[in-house]
Amino acid sequence: MRIIVGLGNPGDTYKGTRHNVGFETIDKLSYDFNIPTKNNRQFRAHTGTGKIAGKNVILVKPTTYMNLSGEAIRAVLEYYKLTPADIIVVYDDVALPVGEIRVREKGSAAGQKGMINTVARLNTDEFPRVRIGIGDKPPSWSLSDYVLSRFLREEWEDMIKGITKAGDAVELILKEDANAAMNFFNKKNKKIPEEQFTTRFIRRYTESEGSEC
Repeated sequence: MRIIVGLGNPGDTYKGTRHNVGFETIDKLSYDFNIPTKNNRQFRAHTGTGKIAGKNVILVKPTTYMNLSGEAIRAVLEYYKLTPADIIVVYDDVALPVGEIRVREKGSAAGQKGMINTVARLNTDEFPRVRIGIGDKPPSWSLSDYVLSRFLREEWEDMIKGITKAGDAVELILKEDANAAMNFFNKKNKKIPEEQFTTRFIRRYTESEGSEC
């Protein structure tokens, strides 16, 4: 069994914000593989169980808010008697351009607060992760304000591609391993066919109003 975790903040206030692309990826996997999620008070997360690439999986969206994400992740791991190597974490990264992704087998939290807490609670950074670029903040913005802002209209297409690629990367990790996903997705200017876009996600972004940075 594998645990697929998307980091983000719960509630309508945070929907569509840059910090919530991990949640968006879980929503995409939930939709694509018919794995509904629901609130699980025991884990302090929205969770759902099903199969992706023939593997049993648990989709997880912590409801602890970003900075305490590791609390929920550890609770799920302990309940199912799994190890950190059994999780895949998807989250936002300001160091990458909007919509670009990077897959890693392990590594530091690099300042991302949800990952800082996750590494601390699991007492290791040796677990696969998929980072989705949300772009660097404008010079006049604080980092906290920027990650809680919404994407600009001109960023929607790249962001949809990023979420799509992140979901595909998770699937490839499950089919093969993190190294295979790194080799495929970490190449610069990696393109994905238009037909792979999920209509529901295109609609979600094009019908919303992005805030201006």
